[in-house]
Amino acid sequence: MKKSLPLLVMLLSFFLPGSGIAQINEDQMGAWYMYFFNTTFKESSWGVQGDIQYRNWNIAGDLEQIMLRGGITYKPEKINIKLTLGYAHVTTGSFGSDNSTTAESRIYQEALVPVQIGNRFYTNHRVRFEQRFVDNQDFRTRFRYNLFLNIPLNRAAMEKNTIYLALYNELFINGQRNIGDNNRVEIFDRNRFYSAFGYVIRNGLNVQLGIMRQTTENWSKNQLQFSLHHKF
Repeated sequence: MKKSLPLLVMLLSFFLPGSGIAQINEDQMGAWYMYFFNTTFKESSWGVQGDIQYRNWNIAGDLEQIMLRGGITYKPEKINIKLTLGYAHVTTGSFGSDNSTTAESRIYQEALVPVQIGNRFYTNHRVRFEQRFVDNQDFRTRFRYNLFLNIPLNRAAMEKNTIYLALYNELFINGQRNIGDNNRVEIFDRNRFYSAFGYVIRNGLNVQLGIMRQTTENWSKNQLQFSLHHKF
């Protein structure tokens, strides 16, 4: 029996869940570098918006995701809301030394509702619905709700040279649990809580530096975030 123990351990190592798969280091700081843009077509209600994001499992070098996203926006004249129909392409990398990637095409619709509370609290409510086409998975959908809050610190308004506190919390909910090949996901997909300091370089150009805590069903991790927000 003693001679068979090493063989038994070896066999179990092949069949135990997660063996041979790199586990995400929750204590390692990740980093996301992002550029957001939006504009309108002259004086019309139509415009475009988008973002480019380079995300790392660490500060640099270990690719988590590259995201290219853009959409057509419409802002009705008598309602303070912005509607978007867009598309995103996402390349997702594996944690650690594994260089394999997964591609995703994503169509999304969103509504953004800005609400100012008093003189110093600028909120945005964003509801987004995504249709996701992920490599080697069945068609998936996802619902997202994000509450943004910007608070000017040295001035009353979000104008040139303003330093501000930026906060948001976003909840992700999966539309389906079965994603193919007998794989299932939870209804809860993830939550992101973000806090940062921002600076208004000039009207229409802001920069932010902060930390985002991302929590999924399986892991939680901090991400350093540097972002440039450009309205032109």
